[in-house]
Amino acid sequence: MSSEVENTIVIGSGPAGYTAALYTARANLSPLVIEGFAWGGLLQQTTDVENYPGFPEGIMGPEMMQKLRDQAERFGARLITDQAERVELAGEPGGVHRVWVGDVEHRARTVVLAMGAEHKKLGVPGEEELSGRGVSYCATCDAAFFKGAPTLIVGGGDSAMEEAIFLSKFASQVTVVHRRDEFRASKIMLERARAQENIELLTPYTVRELLPGEGGALSRAVLVHSHTGEARDLEITGAFIAIGHEPQSELVRGQIDVDAEGYVKVAGRSTRTNRPGVFAAGDLVDHTYRQAITAAGSGCQAALDAEWYLRDTPEVPTPAGMPEGDLAEAQWEPVADAG
Repeated sequence: MSSEVENTIVIGSGPAGYTAALYTARANLSPLVIEGFAWGGLLQQTTDVENYPGFPEGIMGPEMMQKLRDQAERFGARLITDQAERVELAGEPGGVHRVWVGDVEHRARTVVLAMGAEHKKLGVPGEEELSGRGVSYCATCDAAFFKGAPTLIVGGGDSAMEEAIFLSKFASQVTVVHRRDEFRASKIMLERARAQENIELLTPYTVRELLPGEGGALSRAVLVHSHTGEARDLEITGAFIAIGHEPQSELVRGQIDVDAEGYVKVAGRSTRTNRPGVFAAGDLVDHTYRQAITAAGSGCQAALDAEWYLRDTPEVPTPAGMPEGDLAEAQWEPVADAG
């Protein structure tokens, strides 16, 4: 066990985690960042990033994450490239939170949760191999790479329709494939999708395989009719998988309030969770936007919330083994900054 009680532990990386680390480091809080083995989040799986402000020529996802990581370290963030395996969160304002990395226990007055979310995947042949070479999980991020090209959207909910409508502004053709006869999307989103001349809704089909062309990039999808088993080839250069996300909240479930889908709940427009001194940011809390820029913004909010909490909350160490209780009603309010 580390004898020192940290000001802040950030669990996770990605734009939210590294931004929280940067802001807390610049506030002289010397944050400890447990970034995980797969540090950098989903942007490590992304090629060109063209919609993040400040990079007019675009930037590769892994390079961008390296820059964010380096910037946080420059100001004093300390990184552990390992997984947080267990947490014990204090139950009262001023209490000390405990986080284990392997057998090593780390303690802190505040914790920022930034474990992110993972794209749900189809699990079909070719999906992993062609990721970044025609297979994408974000039309908002990558649609511009498919101007004038035939594309595929897999999914049946509102998110799939939103992706298809956005993609239709760039692609020559957008085929939305759903495994059931009926879509789960709302009536208004279906109407909007059907109103686009270059969007085709194709049901009930599943994707059996994604295949590369001569250059090694995606060129074809093999579809199978859900009822008859009949196979159908579809020539495409882009495939967007829009079947949802899995928030990576397993570490804190049972201690932190989450919604039915597993996203961590926060109070209003803040990053405060139901546990005093515990804050959550990025895709771990975001059903809607899931962009690097919004994740970074919420990481900044979490850092400021943590800083204000430390400023305004007296330290009251929580004895080991103390019952946690139901502290969902615990409240604190930061004092407004003059600047």
